[in-house]
Amino acid sequence: MTETDPTGQAPRPTASAPAPMPGMRLILGLLAAVLLSLVFGLWGAWQVFAPSGTNPQRELGAAAAQIEGLQQQVATLTRSDQISRDANRELQGTLAERDEEIVALRADVAFYERFVGSTAQRRGLTVHELRLQPRTDQGWHYTATLTQSLSRDAASTGEMRLAIEGTRGGRIETLEWADLRPGTDAGGVAFSFKYFQQIEGDIVLPPGFQPLRVTVRLAPERGGAVDRAFSWADVTPRSGPDA
Repeated sequence: MTETDPTGQAPRPTASAPAPMPGMRLILGLLAAVLLSLVFGLWGAWQVFAPSGTNPQRELGAAAAQIEGLQQQVATLTRSDQISRDANRELQGTLAERDEEIVALRADVAFYERFVGSTAQRRGLTVHELRLQPRTDQGWHYTATLTQSLSRDAASTGEMRLAIEGTRGGRIETLEWADLRPGTDAGGVAFSFKYFQQIEGDIVLPPGFQPLRVTVRLAPERGGAVDRAFSWADVTPRSGPDA
């Protein structure tokens, strides 16, 4: 395109804008990318460091309340577990006691059936059992169980005495009933029963006497005398004196 010169001279061509170079485009693109990255970085930093809209004191109080509630729950569960353990321990003890009672009752039933049962074997007057329990250094409490089932229509009556053999001062010695109960009537302990009877009483051993054997002597009103000897170790507890 040409322009007309007002002076009448020949027209001059019009100059056009220079075209952008390829290198300039690359630089502009890089600058745009850097600016965009900077903008995103500033936005992310603002998200991280910007103040939160919640109240920190309120959050701390809520956390403390939650911790306290959990501690109370733990304390309650611990106490409940302890109560359950104690109750279980008491129950086990009660069951053990009941088992012992059942065993004792069964033994008593078996003992009674030996004398009053229809198929029980009939036996004459005898000493079924003897037990001695310590009371003092020389004092002992005896329990003798006497039985008979031969004469079921009449009661057995008579007297019982004890005699104890042992050593004192290196010599063998026998203590008769009167020696075991100083200061009391020398008469024996009366018994009267149809099937069985337990006789209890106390005896005293002299100092320095070491017992070895106990003899229970029964003198019924009818029939001959009955003697039964027991080892001292068999009729006394293991932890008792001179046992």
